[in-house]
Amino acid sequence: MMMEHVIDVSYQNDSDVSDVPPDLVQNRLCAILDAIGVTENVEFSVTFVDDPYIQELNKTYRGKDEPTDILTFVQTDGEVVFPDSSANEHARELGDMVISLSSMKRNADTFNVSEDEELYRLLIHGTLHLLGGDHKTNDPTEPMLMRQEEILKRLGGVDK
Repeated sequence: MMMEHVIDVSYQNDSDVSDVPPDLVQNRLCAILDAIGVTENVEFSVTFVDDPYIQELNKTYRGKDEPTDILTFVQTDGEVVFPDSSANEHARELGDMVISLSSMKRNADTFNVSEDEELYRLLIHGTLHLLGGDHKTNDPTEPMLMRQEEILKRLGGVDK
């Protein structure tokens, strides 16, 4: 059965659309959901923002007055089911993902990877969080972070 995920992609700055096209983001997220083994229709949003915006969110919701690369806001008020516009199925609302393109670009420089690889990594990271994954530190031996890197390699997102 074909999954009919509902993925809303938006941008704080319209100029970012050409850097990170919505169809690229949606295609990657569908591939990530398949790789993880999601067998139900899901709905969530991804918003691309700048550092000042994500810093304010990070300060408000996590008490950390600094920019970060990604924040996820998991839908936790029970399971809200929305009618899926393209099927008779329902989509489970997962929540929202917010990605700072400035932080993503800095990460790419810091870790000597392409911006494209870092984008893929953040999309996987956010998806794992929305599906209930968590990690205590950024140590690469954390199980969620190891799974993230395994998915990235499996999907061909790692630069040669």
